[in-house]
Amino acid sequence: MTTSNSVRPLDLRRVQLIRKAVLLVAILSVVALAAITQSIGGETEWHEGLETFGMAAIIICIVGRAWCSLYIGGRKKAEIVDRGPYSISRNPLYVFSFLGAFGMGAQTGSATIAGLFVLIAVLVFAATVKREEAWLADTFGPTYAAYVARTPRFWPNFSMWRDQEIIEVRPRFFLTTLRDGFVMLLALPLFESLEHFQQIGWLRVLLNLP
Repeated sequence: MTTSNSVRPLDLRRVQLIRKAVLLVAILSVVALAAITQSIGGETEWHEGLETFGMAAIIICIVGRAWCSLYIGGRKKAEIVDRGPYSISRNPLYVFSFLGAFGMGAQTGSATIAGLFVLIAVLVFAATVKREEAWLADTFGPTYAAYVARTPRFWPNFSMWRDQEIIEVRPRFFLTTLRDGFVMLLALPLFESLEHFQQIGWLRVLLNLP
């Protein structure tokens, strides 16, 4: 199907670069906030528990994103992928990314910072999804419309699960997604370092957050 004049061709690389740039600026801003704030109560069970829960969320995110890439890697512009995780959510890779964003923010021990990380991810990915959906609707027409009608945008509908026995895996896309996921693990040493610098007085705590 020929792309109409109303929707520009989807340049995935450009969209991804813009998305990553916006995410980087937003995340650095929240990191700066974390550098001058501290979770209420300091090193409490809540603080430690949130960090542990956050680390579990990051690991689930890394595995989940890699799983999604097995199905979608290199196919987004060529076909409507509606099997595996894409049979229960149109954007499962982004759903796992929301989990990862929460996990990164949770390494501060502050639910507020964790929430800000999720909010950033939702806003950035929602803008990306809107552009992708316009292009997919224009390119695949009724096929995509039928997919939209039966599959939620984000929150999974597990009753719709469908899979196939054999899929063609493209290692480059899988490894790239895996690499991007492992970057999230840097949140642990980053925020541990910020906490250490606060404790020795190199960073001044100006605000306590829940």
